[in-house]
Amino acid sequence: MTFSFPLLLILAVLFLASALRVLKEYERAVVFRLGRFIGVKGPGLIILIPVIDKMVKVDLRVVTLDVPTQEVITRDNVSVKVNAVVYFRVIEPEKAVIQVEDYFYATSQLAQTTLRSICGQAELDEILAEREKLSMKIQQILDADTDPWGIKVSKVEIKEIDLPEEMKRAMARQAEAERERRAKIINAEGEYQAAKTLSEAARIMAESPAAIQLRFLQTLREVAAENNSTLVFPLPLDLIRPFLEKLTKEAEKA
Repeated sequence: MTFSFPLLLILAVLFLASALRVLKEYERAVVFRLGRFIGVKGPGLIILIPVIDKMVKVDLRVVTLDVPTQEVITRDNVSVKVNAVVYFRVIEPEKAVIQVEDYFYATSQLAQTTLRSICGQAELDEILAEREKLSMKIQQILDADTDPWGIKVSKVEIKEIDLPEEMKRAMARQAEAERERRAKIINAEGEYQAAKTLSEAARIMAESPAAIQLRFLQTLREVAAENNSTLVFPLPLDLIRPFLEKLTKEAEKA
């Protein structure tokens, strides 16, 4: 039985079409021959034996995993809703294919449970004030747990923390009370400093009567600068005392 040249050519083209694969720079092929792992190939042009070889393509780029909102009860019994984002990539393609059925789904589920666990161990104030610390802790746990799968978790960020409405109102009242407390303290400190300065100034002027007169005249000038039509000011008793004594003596003689 002989085959014609065109038929052989067609068979050769079909063989090459099924045997040759082109992988991008960020792709790798995990190759199995008769069900056994034989290696990782790529990028570029690779050759597979049709029917015998099977490949699983793996993307090595960083994957952005959006962790759905999780309802968490904190250590101080406050119910909050928290979501996060996880950045990871495959660094060992053979492990990502052989060791786990679906590495993306497995990482997603692990991220959700870890987020709930870590936030549940912290108090509400810690979640609000130390978000970066909790994110780093989650990242370390995820990185350690996904290492057998050939995955590197590079970053975890807690995005939003949704509080109940009654908790928001309570925190708003607390913040308002704290601001009022600070305002009263600042006002009291200002009054204390003013009283202390005035007391010192009064002591200095008491030692020099002329300073009191100068301060009195300066105050009159400041009041007159306001363009008031009527100006009322007290007279020192030293100025009118001689006149009062003279009137008293004349009354006694009469």
